[in-house]
Amino acid sequence: METVAADDAIAQFARQDALAQLLGIELLEAGPGFARAAMHVGPHHLNSHGILHGGAIFSLADFCFAVACNSHGQAAFALHVDINFLATAPVGARLLAEATEEHLGNRTGLYHMRVMTGEGTLIAACHGMAYRRREHLA
Repeated sequence: METVAADDAIAQFARQDALAQLLGIELLEAGPGFARAAMHVGPHHLNSHGILHGGAIFSLADFCFAVACNSHGQAAFALHVDINFLATAPVGARLLAEATEEHLGNRTGLYHMRVMTGEGTLIAACHGMAYRRREHLA
């Protein structure tokens, strides 16, 4: 997993995500309330129908969500995430995901995530609510 333009704490946080590493998710960019990541679709990302697994799409979006909501250095965890699957992508496609902060409060944060192909086809759209704990990232 490679990190570009992310501070040390959030880069370290992202590197510790074992599932992201297993799925081949790469953090491209992170900043306060924002994250961008990529994943190349491989045969191991397919479901029993031979199409891109919804769990792989969700995991990419959720990784961005986690990085964005923890980017302020305060430990944050998902309270709720909803996802709308809109399209699929073939093996070999590069998926890009972005998470952007819509609202940041003392105890919660609201985020919007999008997963797209490299050509710009929208694959999924999500919203996530995070609970912000008082602890800081290590």
